[in-house]
Amino acid sequence: MSCSVVSVGHIVSSVAPNTGSGETVSFADHFTASEQFDHIFKDGMALVERTAAYLDGAGRKDAKALSAAINVVYATESMRLTTRLLDLASWLLMRRALRAGEITQEEAHVKRRRIRLGVVARPAHVKNFGELPRTLRSLIEESFALQDRILRMDRAIEDARAGRSGTTDNPVGNQIAALEAAFAGGAQLAH
Repeated sequence: MSCSVVSVGHIVSSVAPNTGSGETVSFADHFTASEQFDHIFKDGMALVERTAAYLDGAGRKDAKALSAAINVVYATESMRLTTRLLDLASWLLMRRALRAGEITQEEAHVKRRRIRLGVVARPAHVKNFGELPRTLRSLIEESFALQDRILRMDRAIEDARAGRSGTTDNPVGNQIAALEAAFAGGAQLAH
């Protein structure tokens, strides 16, 4: 299916030619109502649950087997992981509440400004990261992959909300590229 993207005021809207009505749909509304959002929401919440189960269970046993120096790294990285997952879960829950009509667009925008996405150093910058238990390293890596997906979507949604398109050379092409980037890893937008 071919879609065209049109900037209308401060909202990027998608018009699918086969809808017959010519009705525009907000990208944020369309995305949040999509199966892709449901999939990311389920993946994110499952990661939160798996992380909590590990840190409260097998992770305690793993931490006791570490040297004192590595135990400090374990404590630091598990705290960073928990903080990152709380922010990601907050973003997902905020988007779901908006979809359900529990909050307004403006309330969602205010809540979004309080959520910190992407502010922690990657594992490559952490001394002795490779000495942490494999399960913790895996959970951390999964959390960064989820964060990257959410950041791409968040940027596309926020850019659409603000009416930004990257450059003025080709606004429609830039908006399509932003949407494609947001959906990277999933179905690509045909144009």
